[in-house]
Amino acid sequence: MNPFKTDTKDIEEYFFNWKEMYPKPYKKLETSPFTKVRIILMNGTEFESNWFLHQFARHCNDQDLKREIARVRAQEQMQQKRISCLKPINENMLEETIAYEQLAIELTAILAQSVKDQNTKNALDFALLEDFDHLYRFSNLLKMDFKVDPAMYVGEYTEIMPARPTISHHRHPMDNVRTHMNVKKSDLYTILVGNIITAAEQQTMNFYMNMAQMYKNDYGRKLFAEIGMVEEEHVTQYESLKDPNSTWLEMWVMHEYTECYLYYSMYEDESDEYIKNIWKEHYEMECSHLKIACEMLEKYENKTAKQVCPQLEFPKLLSFGGNVDYIRKVIMTANLTSRNEEYIDINKLSDDDRFFRYNCMINAPEKDVPSHVVIEKYIKKNKEDYRSQKKNHPLKELQDRKNDNICVGRKKC
Repeated sequence: MNPFKTDTKDIEEYFFNWKEMYPKPYKKLETSPFTKVRIILMNGTEFESNWFLHQFARHCNDQDLKREIARVRAQEQMQQKRISCLKPINENMLEETIAYEQLAIELTAILAQSVKDQNTKNALDFALLEDFDHLYRFSNLLKMDFKVDPAMYVGEYTEIMPARPTISHHRHPMDNVRTHMNVKKSDLYTILVGNIITAAEQQTMNFYMNMAQMYKNDYGRKLFAEIGMVEEEHVTQYESLKDPNSTWLEMWVMHEYTECYLYYSMYEDESDEYIKNIWKEHYEMECSHLKIACEMLEKYENKTAKQVCPQLEFPKLLSFGGNVDYIRKVIMTANLTSRNEEYIDINKLSDDDRFFRYNCMINAPEKDVPSHVVIEKYIKKNKEDYRSQKKNHPLKELQDRKNDNICVGRKKC
């Protein structure tokens, strides 16, 4: 599929009225987990697009260009409002959080298995384990506070068990910055991966930033705050993969192309016919936005889409499916941490490395770390933690269900 050749109406015909902007929500206990993660992904994609265009406008001194940016941005906002309200009123924030983490896990695993660039793959695998552990922490909280089985929300697709413990995720901020790609030399899929994963993780970070204070008890509020800090680390990592040397207009074209790619992927992958039609309509809208961005690129920089986009046809589409075996394989790297741009086994760090200094400062005392407290509370009440596993945990150090391991990836052994 080539979005540049897709027939569209004039952009002025795509504005919604209030009725069109407010959709019929899904049914939380009947809808496929992957429909839910597609909704969260596209909500985050629209959020990223909106804020990119706001930042672009704040760095633009041409009034005509600002007006074009404002016109497109308003429609991105309308799309975001429509998508966000697909969430039903009776789905509480922790149930929604389970879907956020399932998205992070499954999306990251899919991208990691398909991307050719090793630097990008390493970043995806590294953060994958952390989001996987977040699902485990939030699932124990959901089971403890709402007495419902988290497995019913993730289906048979995603296991729930610990990975690199959340207490081990707290690295010095300087060690979350990675080497950026060169879009002139990168393949299209790698560029798309950088855009997609940054938007998805930023969406999660923003959700936790705004929701931490809304939870109903102190230990839940603290858990959201702690994991929100890890999402800050993830966004730092992923955004640093993107090439900062592109111009604002070049980035705009690739933002719109990414949205076209994602909406078409969601359309092809969707099982819910009602929501499938929304993806189709939004795809067409994004193709019209892409045309506007290309017109502006040619007008202001005398460049064509072919000079910015490595290929015009979409690469392999994004399709959700279970990744249990791949994730179990990646879990075996749980002792990795990072130093500057590199990933390194915790046992190879010097004893005075800033990771240890920072981690100990943040986590003092260990018994009060929220991600640890939630699991300890659950174990105390139920004799063992909550898990949903297809077979034994692949890492021996994390097999004990009666004690929360806070050493893996954090302390030398």
